[in-house]
Amino acid sequence: MSEQQPEAAELRALTQELLAAHPPATTGAIDFLKARFDAGLAWVHYPVGLGGLGAPRSLQPVVDAELTAAGAPDNDPRRIGIGLGMAAPTVLKYGTDEQKRRFLRPLWVGEEVWCQLFSEPGAGSDLAALGTRAVRDGDDWVVAGQKVWTSSAHVARWAILIARTDPELPKHQGITYFICDMTDPGVEVRPLRQITGEAEFNEVFLTGVRIPDAHRLGAVGDGWKVAQTTLMNERVSIGGMRLPREGGMIGSVARTWRERPELRTHDLHQRLLTLWVEAEVARLTGERLRQQLVAGQPGPEGSGMKLAFARLNQEISGLEVELLGQEGMLYSDWTMRRPELVDFTGRDAGYRYLRSKGNSIEGGTTEVLLNIVAERVLGLPAEPRNDKDIAWKDLAR
Repeated sequence: MSEQQPEAAELRALTQELLAAHPPATTGAIDFLKARFDAGLAWVHYPVGLGGLGAPRSLQPVVDAELTAAGAPDNDPRRIGIGLGMAAPTVLKYGTDEQKRRFLRPLWVGEEVWCQLFSEPGAGSDLAALGTRAVRDGDDWVVAGQKVWTSSAHVARWAILIARTDPELPKHQGITYFICDMTDPGVEVRPLRQITGEAEFNEVFLTGVRIPDAHRLGAVGDGWKVAQTTLMNERVSIGGMRLPREGGMIGSVARTWRERPELRTHDLHQRLLTLWVEAEVARLTGERLRQQLVAGQPGPEGSGMKLAFARLNQEISGLEVELLGQEGMLYSDWTMRRPELVDFTGRDAGYRYLRSKGNSIEGGTTEVLLNIVAERVLGLPAEPRNDKDIAWKDLAR
C-alpha cells in the first residue's frame, strides 16, 4: 500500500487479501473480526494500528460492500452501538496511546460491551448539574452516586462515566470523565421496566467504586468538554444511521399498505405519502451529514437529525397502528425481559408504537435539542442562564 491515503482500488485489494487469508466460511466470527481490525479495515478513517488506515471516512462503504458480498460476519453493531458510536470516538480523541490500544480492538470486535453513565435522577435534562462524586485517593478515584436510563448496563463490561470532582467550581467546570469497570463490586445494576414490558434500561448505583487515574479521559475538570464529543457522536449515531430507501420504520408501514389494500383510506394514504417523503428527506440529509464528517468531528447538526428521527418514528408508528385498526391494539408479549438491543423492525406494530415514545427522551430530550439547534445552528440568542458562574455546591436543589 502506498504511503499516501489509500484509494478505493487499494482498499478493495486489501479486503480481498483479508478474505483470502481468513475465508469467512472456515474462520470463526471473532477471529475474522480481529483479523479485519488488524488489517485496518474496521473503520478505515481511524489511524493505522487502531483499526484503520487513515483513509477518508467516505471509503468505508467500499470495504463493507466487498465483505458483505463475501458473506463475512459483522460485529452486530446494534448490540455494541454505545461502544461504536460514543465510546470509541471519545477514546480516540482524548485517550492516551495505552487506552486506545487497550479498549478500541475488543470494543469494535464486540468482545466488550459498553454503556453510558451520564444521566442522573436528580439532574433531569440538565446534565451538567450531576451530583455523582469522584474523590481522589492516591492513584485511584472513589466514586459514589446514582445513574439512570442506562441502556445495556446489565451486559456491559465498561462504562463511560462523568462525575463531579470539584463541587467548589461552577457546574460545567468541576466534572471529570472516566472509564468505569462495570465488574467492580461497588457497581449495582437494577432493571427499569418500560412501557413495552421489557427492561432494556437500568438504574446504576455506585458505592465506593474505585477507578484508576489511568482510566481517566482528558484532564481533571475537563469532563464537560470531553462529554460534548460523546454527545455529538451519540446524536449522529441515533439520528444519522445509514439506511436504504424505505429502511427503518417507514418500511414496515409501507409494506403493510402494499400487502393489505383492504385497510386503505384516502386520509391514511395522504398521511403515508407525507411521512414517506419526510423519511426519505431525513435519510438523504443523514447521508449528507455523514459525508460532512469526513472533514472532522460532528457538530450540532446531529441534534437536528436526532430531532427528526424521534418525531418521524412517533408519527410513523402512530399511523401504522391506525392503519391496522383493531389489530393495531394487540400487543404480542408483555414478558419482562432484559434485551441486549432494541429491535424496531423485528417486532409488531404495538411494540414500535410504545417504544418510539422514548425516542424523544433518549440521546437528549427534544426540548434540549431544540435549544441546541436554535442557539448553535440558527444563531438565535441564548436563554438566560443565571447559574453558570455559581459554585455547584451553592446551587439550589
